[in-house]
Amino acid sequence: MTVLILGATSPIAQAVADVYAAAGLSVALAARDVEEAARAASDLRIRYGVEAQGFGFDACDAFERHATLVSEVEEALGPIDVALVAFGFMGDQQASEDDFEKARRVIEINYTGAVSVCEAVARVMVSRGAGSIIGLSSVAGERGRASNYFYGSAKGALTLYLQGLRNRLASKNVHVMTVKLGFIDTPMTFELETGIPVASPKKAAAAIFQAQGRGVETFYYPRFWGGIMGVIKSIPEKVFKRLSL
Repeated sequence: MTVLILGATSPIAQAVADVYAAAGLSVALAARDVEEAARAASDLRIRYGVEAQGFGFDACDAFERHATLVSEVEEALGPIDVALVAFGFMGDQQASEDDFEKARRVIEINYTGAVSVCEAVARVMVSRGAGSIIGLSSVAGERGRASNYFYGSAKGALTLYLQGLRNRLASKNVHVMTVKLGFIDTPMTFELETGIPVASPKKAAAAIFQAQGRGVETFYYPRFWGGIMGVIKSIPEKVFKRLSL
């Protein structure tokens, strides 16, 4: 069995790779930093004795390459049983407001690139009638906020896309899972000042692995974010726009 991890150099992706390698799956690590992906693959081979390889992958550079990547992974490691879309890009909100090219990059990485590679993976899984696609979305996609609405809207669109993909593939025996992440200890939350606990990538990876195994369709991690977002979504718009969120 093979797991393909896209955006494989992030802390969450590396933790997920550890969990699946420990379970005995072959691991394909796809990232822009090919050397780092290859180094991480070598580490997995040594520590877990599984097949692991690094592959070059860019979410937004040449979408037609995404189908080629899927073919290359399957040729090297066998059919992809699980695919994890782990990449994301927060960007700088003010810079995005000042320069649409920067906003476009946030949108294309978090949404267009994710959709492109999900479609490429879905084609091969549908042809076999088996597989599991995991998309890492964000609680930022639950409600538009002045402080990060480019990132939040792209993640919100990704959440909706995964919901549609899940409904489309339900009859094809392909599982699609949406993970709505709250604060995780990654470079994206570095120096974030918040009274809300920040979860470790290792615990997030364990939760993702267990949920995928149970066929869960969507969940918040950490789980208390479901309650937090329930409150945030219930705030009337005229009140919400006066909050510093």
